[in-house]
Amino acid sequence: MTLPAAPTLWASLPVPAILIDGSDHAVELNPAAEQFLNVSTKALKGQPLFDRLAIDAPLEEVFARVRANQSSLYINDVDVGTGERAPVICNLQAAPVADSGDSVLLLISPREFAERIGRGQGMKHAARSAIGMAEMLAHEIKNPLAGITGAAQLLSMNLGAEDLELADLIVAETRRIVKLLEQVEQFGNLRPPETRAVNIHDVLDRARRSALLGFASHMTILEDYDPSLPATLGDPDQLLQVVLNLLKNAAEASGGAAGTIRLHTFYDHALRLRRVDGSGSSLPLQIEIIDDGPGIPPELADAIFDPFVSGRENGTGLGLALVSKIIADHGGWITADSTPGRTTFRLSLPVAPKDGAPKSEETV
Repeated sequence: MTLPAAPTLWASLPVPAILIDGSDHAVELNPAAEQFLNVSTKALKGQPLFDRLAIDAPLEEVFARVRANQSSLYINDVDVGTGERAPVICNLQAAPVADSGDSVLLLISPREFAERIGRGQGMKHAARSAIGMAEMLAHEIKNPLAGITGAAQLLSMNLGAEDLELADLIVAETRRIVKLLEQVEQFGNLRPPETRAVNIHDVLDRARRSALLGFASHMTILEDYDPSLPATLGDPDQLLQVVLNLLKNAAEASGGAAGTIRLHTFYDHALRLRRVDGSGSSLPLQIEIIDDGPGIPPELADAIFDPFVSGRENGTGLGLALVSKIIADHGGWITADSTPGRTTFRLSLPVAPKDGAPKSEETV
């Protein structure tokens, strides 16, 4: 059986493509499919496709219809997994191969990154404008707030118990606003990362120990690491801040009840980030922070990384926005998947080059 296209074209296809024979055995994989499945053509050739690929769709029936009608079929929004990592939402196309009997060509188009990036472009411009305006106002607002706080404290020295409670409320609320403004300033003044090769497991261990001694003392934090994971290129202090923020979110989501947080790391060849200018990079290092809390409210799911969006009472909505900014500054990507009882924040980061210098971006 020959390839469905010239070898150069077959190798250049940007999406995973698998050639399948009449018995639903894999015959050929293009390089993108080898990366997606983390397996070589030689290892999979002649093996049943469904021994390696878990697809939430009746593909046997789909292949039968494609062969019978000699026409393509499309399936959208399908979970595709390999058994070694969490499923990825994909669009599938199954097409007959001309002059090849019962052969079928299966194209797998992971769409999570592209959709999230496209959906987020307009929001990012609005977020930058909001942060810029808030940053400009923060310094000017903090000065009169300090005066209000001082005046309330002076007044409280000569007040009765009933009025003293009101004065204390003024002090408490002005301090809360000052804290919010300081977070806005921190967000706007975040320095560029000072990158070097970083063992992400060292960062996770520092964050775990700090969390268990403080805000996550009521939680159980489990480690599920791939010990062979290579170093990433990053700023260890900023990456520590990211993990601490995510652990704090997970701990607070429990509402003070005991719960479990799992730190999971693994390597995924298939994950790549494509930018709006057409450039892109591989992001194979995966770090997941998984909690068993109530989940993200559905109405906030698409906006949790935007500034001033919070699902908690008195939340500032800047914690996850800061996390997103730091990861973006590292050339990485962050996603969230949440259902009641399981919320997963996934960080996808690049591998540090051997010489420790930033890799040049490649077009994908």
